[in-house]
Amino acid sequence: MRGARRERYARDEVLTAALFLLPALAVIGVFVVYPIVAAGQISLTSWNGFDPVKEFIGFDNYVRLFNDPEFWNSLLVTCVYAVGVCVLSVATGLAIALLLDAPLRGRGFYRGIYFLPAVTSSVAAAIVWKYMLDPAGFVNGLLALVGIDGPDWLQDRWLALGALTALTVWKNLGFNAILYLTALQALPQGVFEAAQLDGAGFWHRLRHLTIPLLAPMTFFVVVQALITSFQAFDLVYVLTGGGPQGGTEVLGMLMYREAFRLGDFGYGTSIAFVTLALVLGVSLVNWRVSGAGKSSLR
Repeated sequence: MRGARRERYARDEVLTAALFLLPALAVIGVFVVYPIVAAGQISLTSWNGFDPVKEFIGFDNYVRLFNDPEFWNSLLVTCVYAVGVCVLSVATGLAIALLLDAPLRGRGFYRGIYFLPAVTSSVAAAIVWKYMLDPAGFVNGLLALVGIDGPDWLQDRWLALGALTALTVWKNLGFNAILYLTALQALPQGVFEAAQLDGAGFWHRLRHLTIPLLAPMTFFVVVQALITSFQAFDLVYVLTGGGPQGGTEVLGMLMYREAFRLGDFGYGTSIAFVTLALVLGVSLVNWRVSGAGKSSLR
């Protein structure tokens, strides 16, 4: 009798949960799942974006993709860019969060200042940086004051990629700092007080307590940085346009050029799907390696 009653209650709970989840699942299905499936179908066709007939060509776009040197160049550029963005996002975000968590006067003001880049228009920020990095711009002007002849930042492959990386990190600095600051304030203070009583200094506590305890948030920041890097387009388009000579042509720029400039939507969509697979694969590997979701205290 009790077993039947428990089974009925369990069934009622499942039905109630399904009823509440149905609107959200419907929205996800219409605006997420369906577009992904439709894009997957387009990637198997040869289509210019206007012709009502989409010629089915199977996996020819993917075969062409893996034999395309421009794709491999874009993949290399994107990977270098993503690594730089991930490392610097974690380092700068944590450093700023530690400073903002310190007992400073006017912390609210500083928090607002650091968050300003996150709410600044990406196009406006890229335009300002482009003028600053001009050969006669602000950065080279500062270097000239100390007797250094500044380079043409955006006409050198690696300097341009470094500038793009720095711009991306600066743009998301406030967001990453707030994430780390929130995680820092949620850490168990008793553990730090006990370590301090045992004679552990700041750097020892940072290395053996703070950083391990922040592993789940670090994983989140890294995944966000990866997604930002692999989806990068607006900053790249305005700052460098993918140049010089493909030195900053990330996968998003290659996809845009193939689909919207050259009118090959099938090939452009196949680039998008490979990008999606790469992001998912790297995120899963990082999840396994970092042990996110597991306790860092032993």
